[in-house]
Amino acid sequence: MDVTRAKHHHGIHLPRRNRSIPYPLRVTSICPSHVSDQTITPLNNTKHLLVSAFMDQRVEGFDIRIIGLFRVDSIQPLHCCFCCEGFSSITTPANILQHSEHFGFPLVVTDVMCTIPENCRATHVTLLTQPESGIAPKQIWLPIRNRKTNMDEEEKFQFNFTVCISNLFGDYNNVLQFAQTLEMYRLLGVDRVVIYNTSCGPELERLLQIYSQDGFLEIVPWPIHQHLNPSKGWLFSEHGGDVHYFGQFTTLNECIYRSMGRSRYVLLNDIDEIIMPYQQDNLMSLMNMLQEQHPNTGVFLIKNHIFPKKHFEPSGRFHLPQWNGLPGVNILEHIYREEPSTNIYHPHKMIVQPRLVEQTSVHEVIKQMGNSFQVPPEICRIIHVRVALQGALTVEQLHVDKRLWDFHEKMVPNVDKVLKRAGLLNTEGQG
Repeated sequence: MDVTRAKHHHGIHLPRRNRSIPYPLRVTSICPSHVSDQTITPLNNTKHLLVSAFMDQRVEGFDIRIIGLFRVDSIQPLHCCFCCEGFSSITTPANILQHSEHFGFPLVVTDVMCTIPENCRATHVTLLTQPESGIAPKQIWLPIRNRKTNMDEEEKFQFNFTVCISNLFGDYNNVLQFAQTLEMYRLLGVDRVVIYNTSCGPELERLLQIYSQDGFLEIVPWPIHQHLNPSKGWLFSEHGGDVHYFGQFTTLNECIYRSMGRSRYVLLNDIDEIIMPYQQDNLMSLMNMLQEQHPNTGVFLIKNHIFPKKHFEPSGRFHLPQWNGLPGVNILEHIYREEPSTNIYHPHKMIVQPRLVEQTSVHEVIKQMGNSFQVPPEICRIIHVRVALQGALTVEQLHVDKRLWDFHEKMVPNVDKVLKRAGLLNTEGQG
């Protein structure tokens, strides 16, 4: 889709060329002296954390978006300073944009918008609490990502589809379901999976390294627990802590910007969910159809459908001996699907064009360019194998859905292959 045809929302404009910003450049010192190599960087003289800086000229008057986690009760004026090919610039005032959702937690995802001074070819950016205060000897600089992205021209993307998994925490070790899900996505045409990893179990760690070596998986360290008391829940009044679900909002937004210059589409969903087309055998065919029918759409909402893991397919066809004893759920054994109840809210997950998204939450985009479309479940739905939501329903009250079985001839040997490489396959059980 040509982004120049997208509608403008929330005062957002697509990029303009050769924009001149009326801030004279005055070099003040050699930089950058200290560049952050961390995914979470404390901001000097504040209670805030910075994550990443990106070139983003879609918002009128600004060039750079810094994604961070700010304490709601201590947000103060900030000033942007740039490293211009070795020399630091004068400061320019920052525009601080808090995301609208934080469910009462003390920290909120925040975008700091900066303007690059005229004649500065910026490579790094830092934030100061006082204008023109000079760069402290240990001032931390963030590299500016996406600098080569020319967002007003259609270009060849490195990837068609990237899946963003917000974060692994609590020593998550669901190895079998993880391998099945990633191999399923490979078959559907996903090129890259990005995972923010706080902690996982030892078997899953081995599997992550195999996928990372292949280039299919990008692991972003996410040591949020070293800086904050992250919550395992979504509501501060119930669960306490400093930030929602180990910083889930932050990682999803960071992943969209990380993918903006290189991936045509981004899937935003959890690791135990598969966004599954039901009328096509791959995601590109699905999206080609949807984009043709809805040309000004950048956000496609996919309805969640739960497959309770307590109900097993009775024949045991996919109860495979080589997977015995392996941590995790075998999604091929769970074919019974709940029909979503009409009297409660059912969250969506999303397929988005990242260049048409400015801010996202977990289940919907907060700021976007273009339209949203709710994809009918007969075209595409989420296969979500987990604890039952409607636990009182019997097997007879559920729908038989064997869509995953359509891919078993390739999926099963591919799962075996990657598990064997990770040293996790029970070879004695085969045959």
